[in-house]
Amino acid sequence: MKPGLKPGHREQMQVTVTGEMTASFGGKEVHPTLSTVAMIYYMEWVGRQVILPFLEEGEEGVGSEISIQHRAPAPVGKEVTFTAEVIEVNPPKVVCRVRAEHDKSLVGAGTFVQAILPKQGILERIRQME
Repeated sequence: MKPGLKPGHREQMQVTVTGEMTASFGGKEVHPTLSTVAMIYYMEWVGRQVILPFLEEGEEGVGSEISIQHRAPAPVGKEVTFTAEVIEVNPPKVVCRVRAEHDKSLVGAGTFVQAILPKQGILERIRQME
């Protein structure tokens, strides 16, 4: 990992909730709001944005742990801001506090842990599982 990633480093992204992001199972919508699965997807994505500038050639980040509380709905059409803030860098581990919020509420919050590993090692591990 390149030097410079420190606690306090933050990344953000804004996403507008669409019908494809709602809570649904078996093709049937349960609620017209951002699903927990979609929320976690964007939390991981913004967490990835944190590490990208610090990856060396031949390295990759792997999500290894996530702990999230889904606290409030985000209806279709609502713009949600996703934030990842580094709270710990202990190579190979990078821990981020992640949040999803809109103009009326904190939608979700928690932590996301990534391991920075050699790409070759990741590929070898995948091959072992085939």
